[in-house]
Amino acid sequence: MSKRIIAAAFFAVSFLMAAAQDAKQLHETARQFMLQGDYNNAILVLNRAIKLDSKSLDIAKDLGLNYYFARDYNKALEIYKPLIEREDADDQCFQVAGDIYLALENPKECEKVYKKGLKKISNSGALYNAYGELLWAQQDYSAIKQWEKGIETDPSFSRNYYNACKYYYFTTDKVWSIIYGEIFLNIEPSGTASPEIKNILFEGYKKLFADADLTKGNDGKNEFVTAFLQTMNKQSMLAAGGINTESLVMIRSRFILDWYNDFGNKFPLRLFDLQRQLLQEGLFDAYNQWIFTASQNLPAYQNWITTNAADYSEFSRFQKGRVFKMPAGQYYHPQ
Repeated sequence: MSKRIIAAAFFAVSFLMAAAQDAKQLHETARQFMLQGDYNNAILVLNRAIKLDSKSLDIAKDLGLNYYFARDYNKALEIYKPLIEREDADDQCFQVAGDIYLALENPKECEKVYKKGLKKISNSGALYNAYGELLWAQQDYSAIKQWEKGIETDPSFSRNYYNACKYYYFTTDKVWSIIYGEIFLNIEPSGTASPEIKNILFEGYKKLFADADLTKGNDGKNEFVTAFLQTMNKQSMLAAGGINTESLVMIRSRFILDWYNDFGNKFPLRLFDLQRQLLQEGLFDAYNQWIFTASQNLPAYQNWITTNAADYSEFSRFQKGRVFKMPAGQYYHPQ
């Protein structure tokens, strides 16, 4: 190979590297505009970036997303239509494309996009959640099947737990609203929906203990549910004086001890592992105060913090130092 050819090849590679670097810098600049809510400036910069790197999925996604935020839905769709046909399309491509169709008041095309996305990415909790919310908005109660599938296939994605918790709370179900709600709280302890779910949990325990015999009406088809109700039923007398934070601390403490004696090996669950850990570390009372007292009586919770400063400080340290994730294989609610 001649020196002239080598030099030309080197120049071409250097040019491409420089262009890619410039595109990356422009992309970062655009993202700063996005964070500031300046979508028109972000669009201006991204249009220049994509000319330098036309194959970048991330740049194209952000360009279409900024058109969506700027409410130029037709332009956003023009960008996202080819994106969902790409081999490297991710679940966000299908999510945003679905949102664009919804903004254009075209739910049928939105549904097609979600189905297409789930056919390609069958373990996307985000897509199952979005599809479920679309069905729910159409008063199609098969939405729960999508949220359940999302929980099964992508167990650490929080939003399916949130929607499933609310769904089951307004049915005759006594178990899954409590289980899913508390899992959601631990995945998103500081989320904007946390106060709502804390209240559902508190009311859910009242619903659970409404009958003296918690197993009444259980058909026994789901072994996990049967085990849960049998174990909770042992604590029924502790609810005789009503449900409050103090009674729930006793009920839930004894439940965990009994559960690990009888069913812990058969039905491992990360949520119950967390509760047992908090019991062992002397933080279970603080944990229950955070869930139940904080949602029902904020002045009482603030008073508890004042009088239990050391426990509150230790629990806060514990909360900040962990990330709660649900592992695969701990799904006990088959459809």
